[in-house]
Amino acid sequence: MLGFPCNQFGQQEPGSDAEILEFATSNYDVNFPMFSKIDVNGDGACDLYKSLKTQQPNEDGSVDIQWNFTKFLVDKEGNCIKRFGPKTTPEEIAAELQSFL
Repeated sequence: MLGFPCNQFGQQEPGSDAEILEFATSNYDVNFPMFSKIDVNGDGACDLYKSLKTQQPNEDGSVDIQWNFTKFLVDKEGNCIKRFGPKTTPEEIAAELQSFL
């Protein structure tokens, strides 16, 4: 699990990287790596998210991230093999992992 904060959704993450990390760890017990804040949509979208979105578009064929907490499952070769919506829990993802092993 890797976290990439983004402030493109309702201005939910306006703070600095340090402030976001403190909030995530103290309020949600985040214990996975958190990276610097990025853009995931638009002209300034980081290359990683451009690739993830292209490899696994939304069900309607669009590629933009619709809301925070969209998740991508990436295999050991770096291929994006599944996209999960914001409301999908880690437990739900874990239940699907067996089919990819």
